[in-house]
Amino acid sequence: MSNSAVFVPHFHWDREWYEPFQVFRHRLVTALDTVLATAEANPDFRFTVDGQMAAVEDYLEMRPENRDRVAALVGEGRLAIGPWLILLDEFLCSGETIVRNLRMGWAAAARLGGAMPIGYLPDMFGHVAQMPQILARAGIEHAALWRGVPGSVEGHAFRWRAPDGSEVRTEFLFDGYDNGLDVLLVPDRIGRALGDYAEMTAGRWGTDPVLAMAGTDHNAPDPHLAAWLRQASGEGRAITMATLDEYLREHVRDEVPAVVTGELRSHVRGNILPGVLSVRLGLKQRMAVAERTVDHAERMNALWSRRDDSPFLTLAWHKIIESTAHDSVVGSGTDETCDQVAARLAEAAQTARAVRDTALTEPAGLVPSDGHLVANPLPFERTALVEVDVAAPPAGTRLVATAADGSAHPVQLVSEAPTVLSDERMDASQLERVLRRIHRRELFGRLIDHYDLSPGSLAFHLAEVPSGGPFDLLILRKEVAAAAAAHPGEWRVLTLEEARATALVPVRVPASGLASFRVEPRETPAAAPASYTPSTTTATATATGTATATDRTLSNGLVEVTVGADGTLDIAGADGTVLRGVGRLVDGGDRGDSYNYAPPAHDVLVQDPAEITVDVVEDGPLRSRLRVTRVYAWPVALSGDRDLRDGRTVPTPVETLVEVRAGEPFVRVSTSFLNQSADHRLRFHVPLPEPVTTSSSAGQFAVTERGLTAEGGWGEYPLPTFPASTFVSAGPATVLLDHSSEYELVGDGSELAITLLRAIGSISVNIHPLRDEPAASEIPVPGAQDLGMRVENRFAVVPSATGWRGADAVALAEEFRGDVLVTRGTGPAGGQLPPDAAGLRVDGQDVLVSSIRRVTDDEFGNGTEVRLTAMRDSAVAVRVTGAFSEATTVDLLGRPLSRTEAANELELALGAWEIRTVVLR
Repeated sequence: MSNSAVFVPHFHWDREWYEPFQVFRHRLVTALDTVLATAEANPDFRFTVDGQMAAVEDYLEMRPENRDRVAALVGEGRLAIGPWLILLDEFLCSGETIVRNLRMGWAAAARLGGAMPIGYLPDMFGHVAQMPQILARAGIEHAALWRGVPGSVEGHAFRWRAPDGSEVRTEFLFDGYDNGLDVLLVPDRIGRALGDYAEMTAGRWGTDPVLAMAGTDHNAPDPHLAAWLRQASGEGRAITMATLDEYLREHVRDEVPAVVTGELRSHVRGNILPGVLSVRLGLKQRMAVAERTVDHAERMNALWSRRDDSPFLTLAWHKIIESTAHDSVVGSGTDETCDQVAARLAEAAQTARAVRDTALTEPAGLVPSDGHLVANPLPFERTALVEVDVAAPPAGTRLVATAADGSAHPVQLVSEAPTVLSDERMDASQLERVLRRIHRRELFGRLIDHYDLSPGSLAFHLAEVPSGGPFDLLILRKEVAAAAAAHPGEWRVLTLEEARATALVPVRVPASGLASFRVEPRETPAAAPASYTPSTTTATATATGTATATDRTLSNGLVEVTVGADGTLDIAGADGTVLRGVGRLVDGGDRGDSYNYAPPAHDVLVQDPAEITVDVVEDGPLRSRLRVTRVYAWPVALSGDRDLRDGRTVPTPVETLVEVRAGEPFVRVSTSFLNQSADHRLRFHVPLPEPVTTSSSAGQFAVTERGLTAEGGWGEYPLPTFPASTFVSAGPATVLLDHSSEYELVGDGSELAITLLRAIGSISVNIHPLRDEPAASEIPVPGAQDLGMRVENRFAVVPSATGWRGADAVALAEEFRGDVLVTRGTGPAGGQLPPDAAGLRVDGQDVLVSSIRRVTDDEFGNGTEVRLTAMRDSAVAVRVTGAFSEATTVDLLGRPLSRTEAANELELALGAWEIRTVVLR
């Protein structure tokens, strides 16, 4: 039994949770005031600031005068800060966000003296598989964590190995991050209590000293702690006070026998609270939008703008990272807390959108105003379908899209808009009031092309792009005043818009590049084209043909969909794979809370619709759509004792929009309904042709394989619901995802179930059927019921006998989530379209490019940083092409590792699951 102990004073600081951010910050300032005063009064005192710089930044914003005091303690090694910006939920953000979190935290700590080189992850609800590689590629050799460690670890440390083979020594906080507090309960008996604790846990420590984490949530240690420990140390036990960094560097062995590979999601030594994956759906969707928008903004700014908008992009990333906190995006806070998280994510997306759109204004200036610019954020060539508003074709003509090279492509008209925007009658004396609607040339959101003025009649003709001459509002005012005086009495005022239509246009766009097109009328030929030949990114999508629809089927030559009598879908792939009954909806009760799902004791599952209708929305040739409407009778809530669903039901129509596009080997599916029920969980089922024993889900630089069960052993039922970020695959079914989602293999592996909504009413419940101890206080959160909210989800289904690898799911998921960007040209109307322009291109099977951004280095100058990951269990050759002459490989903190000359082309060999970052100049 170890006769020594190291106490690590610290606190864990949830930035926002059961109170909003500013309330917690008020407590934070008081706590850190106490820490600074205690440290300055006692040279032996050490403190670890929870591994996250957000707490320090939030403090110094209120106490800027204390910056030098903080820096002095950091410099002396008595205050450990960083390396993270925030303690995040690792599964509910992208891998790129994790890297940016670490980089921003490390940089913020460096400005105060340097970061603690420990991957401190004390309270996350499980850990992603690639975290050891992320830490190792940032030069960090140690981690420390609590939740998710499997039962195979018997000591207090293990080697944590990522899929690529990277390892970090990991301190296992097996009794939590507050295990030292029980020892401190009675200050004059610390020696005895420590002896008892060391004896109880002797099997864990071996000859290493006991690690006593002396701290908990939202409280500074007692200022007398150092004196208490000196007294206890005088009672015959060696007691040291240290930071967590000092403990790992100076007091423990580096060699540990246990090795754990991959993600940590075991329930055996602590709750991992898996229900956070599905509660507060809107936050997960907002996170995906914000991440996607800032990513696209960085790419556009780096490749197509002369303006460096890095300050705005840094602000957007900071707000995203703040929102990834493990009590923020998870949705386990109060309603006002979650409202603040949603607003912060919206602000991040808005900031990034401004940068993205501004970057495109430069190339848009080269495109005539009667044309459109299309930007491809993905580093491979693709054909995309874009919707644009255009002038409707005159009678006897059809619309075609003309590209810069003169080639013409068919256009699908989706809708046509009315031309009469207003038809008013008024006295001549009121005509001046009509003119007040005009702002220079704009009226009703359009521009005045010309106007007709005759006795008793004034007609405005509007256009998106005026074709007439100049317009002078002052002249119009004079003419109208004269006409009104000359012709008193009733006037008719017409506002007419040129006939408009929404057109669907196929556009071929180079890798990370730009293309432009113009939609214009052509005389209708004797026979219209019978087919459309797509050009796509994936090897599987090689067939030609159009997207077609009948009253219950969709097809494009690559996939075919048939709507069954029950409203579910039979989806057939080009290789003969058939998935039957896709989209079966199963709604059940949920008496759980933010943290854990729980079925009521007497649950009622609703899976059969009372009514079904199918409507053809579009019938090709580029895109075909069916709308399936199923009406369900869902119970309004749980009964009073919460163990039974209420007998009262509310009819709820669920609309499922099913879509196939020419050239795509998958079926796009979106669901929408107005939620009028509380306390329930709704899941979308994908039945499998044969039962499977494993599933695979993509996210955070890896594709993780999981079985049908989870490891239990603590006070939490190991429900095998798992996270997926970009896709989830089981057998021949792969589902591409729009945002982080929860899934489960049910029916002994015969069906894949994806959660569409989990509506609950409490942060935590004191008595939970699947969890022994409360996860928080029992605080009502009516907003988490999503009552009166329209709940929408979108995804795509890929049928492939060869699974996600054969289906090229890595590339398909990027294409599904990463829509092209479209903006109208701003150059002179009627001008020549500019030639297509290519940006960076990346070739390599199963290679994910998570970031392309502008970077600046004082020594080497400006460059473009590209992060790539081999999303496979074997090595892959990668070729990067673009306008550059050298490449520098850097670590995940941006520090140079090696440089090589590269004349517009770079060949890389990525190992299995390897993350590689290069800067091109």
